[in-house]
Parts: sequence; structure tokens; C-alpha cells
Amino acid sequence: MSHFMGELVGYLCGVCTTIAFLPQAIKAITTKNISGLSPYMYVIYCIGLIFWIIYGTYLHSFQIILFNSITLIFNGIILYMIIKATIRKKKTVKK
Repeated sequence: MSHFMGELVGYLCGVCTTIAFLPQAIKAITTKNISGLSPYMYVIYCIGLIFWIIYGTYLHSFQIILFNSITLIFNGIILYMIIKATIRKKKTVKK
């Protein structure tokens, strides 16, 4: 595989995996409904994305850094919403 083809495949992988989380992020943000979403999955996934970014930095791979950073933002927003809702729910139960 040529260098160009390798780079192209890297960008296509990044675009596809990043876009895959976009509908979930848009739905969660617009509806404010995060019921049924696992906070553990989002914590683990965000940690994995951070390690991908570190790995991409080590490899000097712009695609890995770029697309995992974007995906981390989407997942971080959803995780923030989950944590915020959990805290709000616990405060409501205590009253």
C-alpha cells in the first residue's frame, strides 16, 4: 500500500468512527435524555480515547490525534450530561 493510500485509509477510518458517535451526541444534547446510557461505558471509552491521543502523539499521527480528540469531545459532553443528571437525581432523592 502506498503512503497516500495509507493516509487515505487513516482519514476514512477516523471520519467513520467519529461520525458514528455524532448522532448519539446530537440526540443527547437536543433531547437532554440520557436515560439508558451507561456512565461506565462512557468513562472507559473516554479513557481509551485519551490513550489513543497519547499513542497518536507518540506516532506523530495527525489522523489519530484529530479524530480521537473530536470523538473525545462528543463522548465527554455525553459523559458530563450523565454525571450531571446522576448528581441531580441524588440531590432530588435526598430531599
